Amino acid sequence: MRILRDFKLPDFKFPKFKMEGLDNIEEMKVDLEKKQEEMKNKKPGKNYEPTTYQTIKEVFKKSTEEYKDLPFILEKFNHKDEQFTVMTYGRFKEDVIHLGTGLNRLLNLKDKRVVIIGENTYYWYVSYMAMLCGVGIAVPVDKELPENEIENVIHRSRAEAVIYSTKKKDAIKKIRENVPEVNYFIQMNDVTPLQDKDVGIEYVIKQGEQLVRSGDNSYMDIKIDPDEFKVLIFTSGTTSQAKGVMICNRDLAENINAVSAYVKLYPSDRLMSILPLHHTYESTIGFLLPMATGSSIGVCEGLKYIQPNMKELQPTALLTVPLLVETLYKKIDANIKKSKKDGLVKSMIHVTNALKAVGIDIKRKVFKEIYDNLGGKIRIIVSAAAPIDAKIGRWVQDIGINFLQGYGLTETSPIAALTPEFEPKVGSAGKPVICAEIKIDNPNENGEGEVLIKSKTLMLGYYENEEATKEAIQDGWFHSGDIGYLDEDGFLYITGRCKNVIVTQNGKNIYPEEIELLLGKIPEIKECMVYGKEGEGDELIISVKVIPDYEELEKNYGKDLTDEKIHDIIWNKIKEVNKGLTSYKAIKNLEIKKDEFEKTTTMKIKRYAELNKDKK
Repeated sequence: MRILRDFKLPDFKFPKFKMEGLDNIEEMKVDLEKKQEEMKNKKPGKNYEPTTYQTIKEVFKKSTEEYKDLPFILEKFNHKDEQFTVMTYGRFKEDVIHLGTGLNRLLNLKDKRVVIIGENTYYWYVSYMAMLCGVGIAVPVDKELPENEIENVIHRSRAEAVIYSTKKKDAIKKIRENVPEVNYFIQMNDVTPLQDKDVGIEYVIKQGEQLVRSGDNSYMDIKIDPDEFKVLIFTSGTTSQAKGVMICNRDLAENINAVSAYVKLYPSDRLMSILPLHHTYESTIGFLLPMATGSSIGVCEGLKYIQPNMKELQPTALLTVPLLVETLYKKIDANIKKSKKDGLVKSMIHVTNALKAVGIDIKRKVFKEIYDNLGGKIRIIVSAAAPIDAKIGRWVQDIGINFLQGYGLTETSPIAALTPEFEPKVGSAGKPVICAEIKIDNPNENGEGEVLIKSKTLMLGYYENEEATKEAIQDGWFHSGDIGYLDEDGFLYITGRCKNVIVTQNGKNIYPEEIELLLGKIPEIKECMVYGKEGEGDELIISVKVIPDYEELEKNYGKDLTDEKIHDIIWNKIKEVNKGLTSYKAIKNLEIKKDEFEKTTTMKIKRYAELNKDKK
């Protein structure tokens, strides 16, 4: 994962809520005693029958045939377009087979490494699938990387071709002379015939189509070894110290099998793709999983288009990260309070929860206005990549949306734990998936220790780094670097990162993420980062950098607040949080931050980058 420069979520706008859905409750006439008895006799939820795929090519063949007339990818190729263009499973199948044939036979890229770089777009999906089904090794790259780091990825991966989106054309032009090992630069959404090293992807597809029509079935005849190295992903930067993760078909297929036991997706479902596809969270769970279930994927036009795109695409499932869920919650909650409907909403939540407990679910009717502003059909929100305030997860559940959490790393391709939709437990990172075991190494008195994972989705190893592989995987167990604990039901809770832990002079361990969740509940704090600031001698001062929520400050304290006043307001709020913490965890120092935090592509703060700024 890499820094997402200038990342900023849009200012979501919601209309004034009238919350007239209470009428739906008053209309309900039920025999509650009878319903309660029925619920007592209801059997507890159990795992669904999982799929048993070994390769992604199996998934591709089955889904593109079974669902060939159904929509698969929906995208606006121009912001001015009124409607999303729909690509069916049948169209996708043809484009993948023709591209794969063209790459192998026309460009001789069989078994070669190919960089794929660009925003989420149709030909990214086609290119990645063509690689997985029989070309060579895919090297998905963060589109936000500067030119010198793109060069570095090409050199380190020994890529012989680069498939790039039109928006990356200028960047590729600047580096092409510095990467002589690249034989082909293939531009998406382009029809240019092969000339020297340049060619349009649509030309390659057209040439592949002609070969297939003449009887060349060589591409689809390729047998995929489930354990063959097929994907190379650099996890954190592209310097010589960065690790490349080697992934095979079995890793990805087992992710689909594992998730299918906990969550049911249907051909009627639609996901909206927001997160970058070069990240395994999006490319595996946001692409390969819905393909396996016949679901469709709507490609978000960009962060500022999230809300209008949700209304247009009407997704049923949203794969996202805590920051987006938190932002939606805060905006909707603030709007409800502004409409003076917060008391009514609390009553509606209480009553609908009581009804749901006896098998009567009318939440979609009662909270229709909220649903309508999220597209009207949303039924699942999955949050992963970082912890989230349990209060927000409960709110999502309370308005009738299944709130699921996932946990994993690029090294586990990525899912290692997930909330079963039939056994929700808000606040946890989920249960180990069916192909994985999780244990806690050397737990402390609270049961917390490093999370170790043994799974069929585990990477082949680190690219050209046997020493790092042996250090990370010991006796079959992957050392995640995350700190967490398991509860009595086997649910995993993540409390921090080993490398982020603050160790006090007295040997006490403080996990900043734990305190950040508490501070995140303060309305006047938009974002924060807790860290140990060097004091006199070896002393570490527990400190926090805060980006204020200026909108909330203005609403509660008026305009034209001085920096000193803002500091005082937030510090007084922090002191209230301190009262609930043991003394050694209490925040001792506050710094108001005026610029944005640098973030990864999954919207987590890059702590080392922020701390390096202080050192400089």
